Amino acid sequence: MAELADLSAVDLVAAYRSRETSPVEALDAVLERVEAWEPKLCATYALDAEAARAAAAASQRRWLDGAPAGPVDGVPVTVKENIATRGTPVPQGTAATELIPAREDAPAAARLRESGAVIFAKTTMPDYGMLSSGVSSFHRPARNPWDLGRTPGGSSAGAGAAAAAGYGPLHLGTDIGGSIRLPAGWCGVVGLKPSFGRIPVAPPYPGRVVGPMTRTVTDTALLSSVLAAPDARDHTALPPAGIDWLRLDGEVRGLRIALLLDHRVGLPVEPVVTAAVAAAGQVLESAGASVEPIDPFLSREMLDGMDLFWRFRSWTDISALPAERRELVLPGIAQWASSAREATAAQVFHGFSQMDAISVAANRVVRDFDYVLSPVAPIPAFPAEQTHPTGDPLRGMEHIAFTLPYNMSGQPAVSVNCGWTPDGLPIGLQIAGRRFDDVGVLRLARAYEQLRPAQLSWPRP
Repeated sequence: MAELADLSAVDLVAAYRSRETSPVEALDAVLERVEAWEPKLCATYALDAEAARAAAAASQRRWLDGAPAGPVDGVPVTVKENIATRGTPVPQGTAATELIPAREDAPAAARLRESGAVIFAKTTMPDYGMLSSGVSSFHRPARNPWDLGRTPGGSSAGAGAAAAAGYGPLHLGTDIGGSIRLPAGWCGVVGLKPSFGRIPVAPPYPGRVVGPMTRTVTDTALLSSVLAAPDARDHTALPPAGIDWLRLDGEVRGLRIALLLDHRVGLPVEPVVTAAVAAAGQVLESAGASVEPIDPFLSREMLDGMDLFWRFRSWTDISALPAERRELVLPGIAQWASSAREATAAQVFHGFSQMDAISVAANRVVRDFDYVLSPVAPIPAFPAEQTHPTGDPLRGMEHIAFTLPYNMSGQPAVSVNCGWTPDGLPIGLQIAGRRFDDVGVLRLARAYEQLRPAQLSWPRP
C-alpha cells in the first residue's frame, strides 16, 4: 500500500472497509507528514492532535461495527481558518481580530463532523482573505511545497500547500474571487468553486463559496457530496438536489468547448501558461470535443469596479476597529482599503453594479458552449514574501481576471493541473460551466485528468 498520508479519500475509505488500515493509522501517518513539512510550509493553525486522535478512534470503532457515519468517516481533513469550528477562534488571517472561540461549527464543518471526518487542523490565510498569497499579520507566511521560495497562492493558502504536501486527502477552502482555484492552480491540486449556493455558507455573501481542495477530481466530488447537504443558516443556498456527485464518467466527444487564452485585462499571460492551456484544449479536441477560441468578455471597467467596491467594503470594516487593533492590519491591506475612503456613493454603487455586468457577460458565453477553458492565473506562483504578484497593493486584482467572473456569475469552475514551468512549478487549467452544472464541470475535469500527460511526483519534505 502507498504511504497512508498520500492515499486518496476514496482509497482510504475502501481500505477502512476492507480493514487493510484504520482511521487511527491514517491519522498518525498524516500527523507524521505534517511534522516533517510544517516548519517549512507554515500551512496549519490550531492543530489539535489530541482531539483528532479521539475522533479517529471513534471512527475506528464505527468501522469495526460496520456502521460508518458517512462517506468520509475517518478521513483526515483540514478546514480553512475562516470556516468556523466550534471552540476555535477565527482570526481571519489578521492580528487585528479578537481571538474569541467560535460558538458553533459553520455549515461545512458541521457536515464534515456528521460524516465522521477527522478534522485535525485549520489552515492559514492572509488578512481578511484579501490576498492571493500566504502573507499574514497573524500567521507565518505559508509556502509552496513545489518550491519553498514561492507562494502557495491565496487566500486558501495553507489549504493549497497542505493538499500538495500530503496532509491527508481532503481540504476545505473559500473563494470570492479565486481563493480556491488560484492556490489549487499554483500548487498543482484540484480546487472546485461550486455554483453559488450549492454548498451552504455562514455568513453568506455575494460571490463567496466554500469548496474542496484535493489531489484528485474524484476526491473533490466525494467531498462535495458531503458539503452540499442543506443548512438553514444560509438563506442564499440552493434547494436540496439529488445530485450523484460521483457519476464522473462521460463522453468528451461532441462537447462544445470555448478556449479563452487572454482576457487582455490585468497582467499579461506568460507564454508558458498559454502553451499549457492551449495544449489542454488540444488534448480534449483529440478526444472528440469541438474547441473554439473566443474573445475576452471581462472589461477594465468591470475589474476596476469590483476592486473599488471591495476596497470600500474592507475600509468600512477596518475603520470601525479600535485604533490599536486597526494598526495591526497588514500594511498593504490597510493601504489598499484606505485608498477608497474618499469614494463617492455613486462610485461605490457603480463598482457594486459590476457584479451584475460580469454575471451577464460570463453567462452569455455558455449559451453557445458547454464549457470554457482558460488559465487559472496568467502567471506561475510568485515569491512567497510578496503580498501581491505586482508588488503593488493598489494593483492587487491584476491577476484574477480569469477567476473573478465565475464568482460573480454563480457558475461552477474547477482548477486542475495542466502542465509545468521549466523549473517545475504547476500550471492550473480552469474549466467553467453553466450555472448548477457542478457535476458536468467535474466530469470534464476527470476526463482531462485521465487524458493529460503523466504528472510529476508529489513533493517531499
